[in-house]
Amino acid sequence: MWGEEPPLHPTSATLVVHEGDRTIHRSVMTAEVMAHLRPASECVYVDATGGAGGHAEAILQASGPDGRLLCLDRDPDAVARLTSRLRSFAGRLTARSGNFAELAEFAARAGISSVHGILFDLGFSSDQVDAPERGFSFQSDGPLDMRYDRSGGPTAADIIARTPQTELADILFEFGGERRSRRIAREIADRRRRQAFATTADLAGFVAGILGHRGRTHPATRTFQALRVYVNQELNSLSAGLGAALGLLAPGGRLVVISFHSLEDRIVKNFIRDHAREGRLEILTAKPLRPGADEVATNPRSRSARLRAAAVVA
Repeated sequence: MWGEEPPLHPTSATLVVHEGDRTIHRSVMTAEVMAHLRPASECVYVDATGGAGGHAEAILQASGPDGRLLCLDRDPDAVARLTSRLRSFAGRLTARSGNFAELAEFAARAGISSVHGILFDLGFSSDQVDAPERGFSFQSDGPLDMRYDRSGGPTAADIIARTPQTELADILFEFGGERRSRRIAREIADRRRRQAFATTADLAGFVAGILGHRGRTHPATRTFQALRVYVNQELNSLSAGLGAALGLLAPGGRLVVISFHSLEDRIVKNFIRDHAREGRLEILTAKPLRPGADEVATNPRSRSARLRAAAVVA
């Protein structure tokens, strides 16, 4: 039996704790986020990936009594949950469902022309990974969906069923780092002619049968990561979102990004480095910050988190 899904299958690492009748969501590296974002009253902030609302709540508390927060999430269910959780901040919180690639448009609709800080927490939430019907995890069987926003767009099952074999191999290699992508794609193409893939257990078991069982990491981990990233166009959205963030940040404004795998972190690192060379950004984290041992011990899903921060040159 494999252990918990590893860093290649990332999550925003929100820890759900039940204390009596209360449910508390503790987001990853909150202390480090606050230290670099530096929320203050009478300032405006963006949480581009609201998730369960843990970071949003911390920002709103620290920026009281007059700080404003625009909070986005691609998952309408997440927006509904965080809006309910943060209803006491209703006068200072604007929460919307949408892709942070369209951050500039959402800010304009909210009457925001510039902001003092923007946070991106790039993993998906525990609420998503722990819900079998979302299809993100192979720990419990569910439909091969993997969409953050289930209102439209192709599912992982659609990609598996329709993508030409060569292109599917490229997806598995580029977005999952799967070295045996061509073999997996070839076997998938052969199997789907006879029977479609419909569930996470079906696909995970099929890939495991191809690759065999090696170590604690499930053989389908890279395949699942690749499909999720591709289905949601995560890397393209990240590049667009970072560009929009830079356009919104006021002089001295701060950009904080938490990534959970090397593909994301490379984009963030290069973005900050390139704009630092141009004199537009000041690098605040020479190397990515990692969660402390105590946080990892309490919340193992946080272990792959990497935080980078920068400030707009005044």
